[in-house]
Amino acid sequence: MATLGTQVIALAGLGPTYAAAAGGGDKCEVGDRVFLHVKNGAGSPVTVTLTSVAAFRGQSVSNVTVSVPASGERMIGPLSPDLLQNASDGLCAIGYSSATSVTVAALRI
Repeated sequence: MATLGTQVIALAGLGPTYAAAAGGGDKCEVGDRVFLHVKNGAGSPVTVTLTSVAAFRGQSVSNVTVSVPASGERMIGPLSPDLLQNASDGLCAIGYSSATSVTVAALRI
């Protein structure tokens, strides 16, 4: 499981760097201005799962799942700390139904 470095979008612009999605999942920073950009270069859709750590009235909140279409991409966020920040490391856990031909970047505005 790799930790994605958060890239900051600036007024001068940003040419983001994308990492190959890790087969065992990734982790990233959380924040109200942090989001993921996931690109799927495969011929089949991929489901991205963000592990929820929140509870409401004692009941666990469902994980966030986003389908990224074949040869498509999705912006996912903001990655709210109250929903996604793991208490042990302060990061958001990201899983992929398949990591083949998937790249991802963590971005902050």
